[in-house]
Amino acid sequence: MILADENIHGFIIKTLREAGFEIVSVRESAKGIKDEKVIQLALQYNYILLTEDKDFGEWVFSHHTDGLNVIFLRYSFYEFQEIAHTLVNLLKTQKLERPFFATVTTKKIRVRKL
Repeated sequence: MILADENIHGFIIKTLREAGFEIVSVRESAKGIKDEKVIQLALQYNYILLTEDKDFGEWVFSHHTDGLNVIFLRYSFYEFQEIAHTLVNLLKTQKLERPFFATVTTKKIRVRKL
């Protein structure tokens, strides 16, 4: 299951759901919660955290938050449809060995095992 941070574009969430992925959206269910609470939810339920917030990279690499699985999206506003399809392709074709931190752009995917 995927926990979509509050900043994830609605089209991306819709595309993932249509592709058969279970998504819990912070924007829909807990708008305005702090990053610490998002991390707590992701860890408690073993969600993959989907975000556009680079602060989660700091939580993983600087604060050494153990066990967090993050997909960090980097794209321009005009690429939101393309990034959604790139993400679906990633999730359907690659086995992501947990824990991991993945950076996804429309041109490149980098998965770092933690």
